[in-house]
Amino acid sequence: MKNCPNCHEEMEDNFDVCWNCNFSISEDKVIEFESGSEPKRKINCLRCPDVQMIPSGVYNFHEGTNFGIFGNLMEMFNNRESFDLYICPKCGKVEFFSPR
Repeated sequence: MKNCPNCHEEMEDNFDVCWNCNFSISEDKVIEFESGSEPKRKINCLRCPDVQMIPSGVYNFHEGTNFGIFGNLMEMFNNRESFDLYICPKCGKVEFFSPR
């Protein structure tokens, strides 16, 4: 585990962007994710039924690891998935959904 240089939150060693403040270690700045003015879905939290979850953007994940100097070349053989991320402002629960 490592700590984010911006907000000092713990992050996984293989993450380049802090989950808490969107600070990118590789770019050395906070990244602004584009999101539409209207949420794609209106989803209530399962723990807090009266609280609407806030869309946090689309996150892209891939399986596998980088292969040294061939890392970028080998990326095209990895499985990639995209998910919409929603966060409950009251309890902090995070949910992933397939994008429409």
